[in-house]
Amino acid sequence: MDSYIIESIKKKSRMPARLDLLQSGTGLILGVFIWMHLLFDSSIILGKGAFNFVSKNLELAFLSDTGQGFPIAVFFAVLAIGTLFIIHALLGVRKFPISWKQHRIIRDQMQMMNHSETNLWYIQVVTAFIMFFAGSVHLYVMFANPGTIDPYLSADRIVSGHMWPLYLVLLVCVVLHANIGLYRLCMKWGWFAGKDARKSRLKLQKLRNRLIVFYLTIGILGLLVFVVIGINHKDNVGERYAAHATAVEQVQELEETRESEGIQAVEETQELEESQELEESQELEESPAVEESPAVEESQELEETQPVEEYHE
Repeated sequence: MDSYIIESIKKKSRMPARLDLLQSGTGLILGVFIWMHLLFDSSIILGKGAFNFVSKNLELAFLSDTGQGFPIAVFFAVLAIGTLFIIHALLGVRKFPISWKQHRIIRDQMQMMNHSETNLWYIQVVTAFIMFFAGSVHLYVMFANPGTIDPYLSADRIVSGHMWPLYLVLLVCVVLHANIGLYRLCMKWGWFAGKDARKSRLKLQKLRNRLIVFYLTIGILGLLVFVVIGINHKDNVGERYAAHATAVEQVQELEETRESEGIQAVEETQELEESQELEESQELEESPAVEESPAVEESQELEETQPVEEYHE
């Protein structure tokens, strides 16, 4: 009894509430980052040039004199996101069922209540557990190789590096965890509640489902495009898109110069033929005049001899 009184008069700690707020804040930042990250990655659907343009601008190429960008910017971005990822994961572990007994209790309650929000929370737990390992691998690869955001290098990593199963599983987990998490944040903190909470909840549920379908669609399409590029690029693993594009431009310029030189040669040949034809026509016009001159001379001699013959008569 005394111990109960002592515990009851103790000042309640605000630390759990602060940790909960920190978890919500890191989750919000990571969720929005996932939205943008998937949109940027899906630019490969529009072509290798579009993806290279996006990746170079993310590397701050517009601030570089050479246009190559600064891979160090990607390094610090991955460092920041990785730090938030670890903090969010550690805060989330507080609510995980840490034993098989706790897991069985939760499963039994879910089957008994059949509550949709509890089911969503369980999906977040499962996806978070998978992401802790798959996401860590992805972050480490980008952390160790910040300058490899390139259409060909990314495709080589997915196909030749046999990373596509990891990225496929990670894609599904990330889309589900991020969109469900953002939805639950809105429910938890009363964002966009409006006057009618029930209607607002239904609208947010529809938006959540549509976002899940949208991001899964563009994510899978983007991954398939990378797989196709990686298969076609198997013989040139390690080649960068920028170097390949430069080589293609040089070949095109060479072909254009050859074509222009060929056109000039044809034009010169035509001009030469036209000049020769003109000279020949001029010679033909002058030749009758030369032939007529002896006839004129003979007629003049004949006229001169006629008066002499008449005189002798």
